Amino acid sequence: MDKDRIEGTVKKVTGTVKDAVGKATGDANLQAEGKAEKATGTVQNAVGTIKDAARDILKK
Repeated sequence: MDKDRIEGTVKKVTGTVKDAVGKATGDANLQAEGKAEKATGTVQNAVGTIKDAARDILKK
């Protein structure tokens, strides 16, 4: 598993938590930060998935 997939998943989870806490407390800045971090994590996870797929293809 590529490190980007792991880091992306961590960012997605962290972003989800920040988004939820921001929403619960009415902190729009924290909520926006959480949504941005979640989006960044999604992209990073996708990059890791592509890297994994490329490695699998090159091994064959």
